Amino acid sequence: MNSVCRGNGRTFVVTSVSSDSHMWNLVFLQLLLEENGGNVINLGACTPDELVMSECLRIRPDALVISTVNGHGHIDGLRLIRKIRGHSVLASMKVVIGGKLGVHGSRQAGSRAELVANGFDAVFEADADLDRFLDCLGLGTPAPQRVAPTEIRST
Repeated sequence: MNSVCRGNGRTFVVTSVSSDSHMWNLVFLQLLLEENGGNVINLGACTPDELVMSECLRIRPDALVISTVNGHGHIDGLRLIRKIRGHSVLASMKVVIGGKLGVHGSRQAGSRAELVANGFDAVFEADADLDRFLDCLGLGTPAPQRVAPTEIRST
């Protein structure tokens, strides 16, 4: 897909794991991040680990967002995060993963802990709160602005 849309905020690389051919989740995340002011580079589905790493080296995003719905995110995610954390330039990059991380769904609570222990900054299950996800990426909803009484339009 390799789509780029420029916002006014932070830059995100969105991708799936190498074994996941689903695109709808990546398009959803791209639109969500763009609507909240993010610049998004969407690498698409079935992205090889080496391509994810080379694009992150080239772009230097504020965060790498990995989404998966095929149930193999735990396995593929561990392999990828170990490569990222082992790379001298990418080791400090913020990396989050979410979606259907295992074939048994949220019953695999231990897999979340293992993903974090191996270097993910955050792990989001498929039913995660989107506000928490956006807050994690620094795109949380700004506080409502108060309007002085003289600025209120009367009808």
